[in-house]
Amino acid sequence: MRTVFLLAFLPALCFAEPATVIRATELRSAPATDAAVLAPLAENAKVNAAERKGGWTRVKAEGGHEGWVRMLTLRYGGGGRDAKQGDSGIVQLLNVARSGTSGTQVTTGVRGLDAEQLANARPNAAELQKMQGHAASRDGAAGFAAKGKLQPQRVDYPREGG
Repeated sequence: MRTVFLLAFLPALCFAEPATVIRATELRSAPATDAAVLAPLAENAKVNAAERKGGWTRVKAEGGHEGWVRMLTLRYGGGGRDAKQGDSGIVQLLNVARSGTSGTQVTTGVRGLDAEQLANARPNAAELQKMQGHAASRDGAAGFAAKGKLQPQRVDYPREGG
């Protein structure tokens, strides 16, 4: 009987970390910028955060919508001096790992692409064209270097195998 109770309660544990949306954003169906928008989330909306994937966090909003938001749009509650009286010891322990004395998250990192993302990667000509639009021209780069009193240097490519 206890096992059935624990299994029934397990999904609620997945959404155990309270957070606040720090700026208006969109709740998406998948952890990607081109995923379908499920609902808008207003600034200061309360959510419960679950798993993280790359730079995205799966959340459940107060209205019951569940989806993905960018990790950097969230401020996590609890931990440090902001710990709520109802926080369990486990939640407080996890908060210590990501919080300073202010109780706020101060840094984040994204590890990169996993094997599945690399295997499913597809070229995107439109995005490549956008990137090429940010490239500096030879004359623009030379002008920038001259303003900074920089001198050109020739750097050869490393030789293969040595």
